[in-house]
Amino acid sequence: ADTACKNRPLDLVFLVDSSRSVRPEEFEKVKIFLSELIDTLDVGERTTRVAVMNYASTVRVEFPLRTYFDKASMKEAVSRMEPLSAGTMTGLAIQTAMDEVFTEEMGTRPATFNIPKVVIVVTDGRPQDQVQDVAASARTAGIEIYAVGVGRADMQSLRIMASEPLDEHVFYVETYGVIEKLTSRFRETFCAVSVCALGTHGCQQVCVSAGASHLCDCYEGYTLNPDKRTCSAVDMCAPGRHECDQICVSNNGSYVCDCYEGYTLNPDKKTCSATDMCAPGRHDCAQVCLSNDRSYSCGCYEGYTLNPDKKTCSAAAVCAPGRHDCEQLCVRGDLSYTCDCHQGYTLNPDGKTCSGAITSSLVTTEESCKCEAIVALQDSVTSRLEALSTK
Repeated sequence: ADTACKNRPLDLVFLVDSSRSVRPEEFEKVKIFLSELIDTLDVGERTTRVAVMNYASTVRVEFPLRTYFDKASMKEAVSRMEPLSAGTMTGLAIQTAMDEVFTEEMGTRPATFNIPKVVIVVTDGRPQDQVQDVAASARTAGIEIYAVGVGRADMQSLRIMASEPLDEHVFYVETYGVIEKLTSRFRETFCAVSVCALGTHGCQQVCVSAGASHLCDCYEGYTLNPDKRTCSAVDMCAPGRHECDQICVSNNGSYVCDCYEGYTLNPDKKTCSATDMCAPGRHDCAQVCLSNDRSYSCGCYEGYTLNPDKKTCSAAAVCAPGRHDCEQLCVRGDLSYTCDCHQGYTLNPDGKTCSGAITSSLVTTEESCKCEAIVALQDSVTSRLEALSTK
């Protein structure tokens, strides 16, 4: 028969000593004890969550609070446990439970839920590290510690680590062979009959025991209606309810953040950064993209002009009137031009303006003599003609 009780919800962590002093057959007895104790609990995501840690000189988290919410899976995981067979570092195990298991990431429910945090330590020896201060820190943090000693266990160490009152939190058995008899003790400790456990509360979502009475509550993302029993989904995107930098998108009792066009969501999933609209693949400019706040415009390389579609470019008519600074002739190249001059002019050193050509005749010495002979002949003929005319 199912001996499970409707116990108060717990976040329950077992710390199991598997040091070299625990023989293999004794460790098997501990595993049976854990399985039978799990059977007595009201296990579930919204009731009691269970984690199991195995320790010796090192600590191994067999499974945290968030992993299993059904007894069969828990018991199967317990059956696969293997002893670590080394020293007995109980203080290290308690510290690891605080640091790595009793966290919301690992399945511990928020403090606002008022779910008790409970540790059950099972050991047969004396801690080889300082357990007193660590246990005190755990109790101060609200963790209730039960200490179970077996055989050679040091009773003083058990009393140092356990919560008050000690007679309700320290247990001892002579051998691992009779550890199972503690199952009923823990069942009596954890089980309680309440309106919430009996299922007669009438709450739509969550029932919270309050002594002989109860209160109704709702899951995250819901609010309690005026009838104090039923729940309605909260508009998670209402002002003040979200942390989105720009856009909040409601999503069935929760929300996700988004950004305006031209912005992208940062890795924190809340804030936004302006998008580089000219990044590869984000624009359709043929040559040059010019970023402009949350948009962009297209441009062209030198020697090209933007087409009417404002995206593509065509090679420019660089020698068209007004597009060059040549004084006389513009000679078009591939994407540029050079200047030249009309016949009879030469290009100045500035490569743009022209000057009139200077024509010079170079007369040789021989040609000069010929000219002088011709002139002398002409003078002689002229003189003869004048002499004849006077006779």
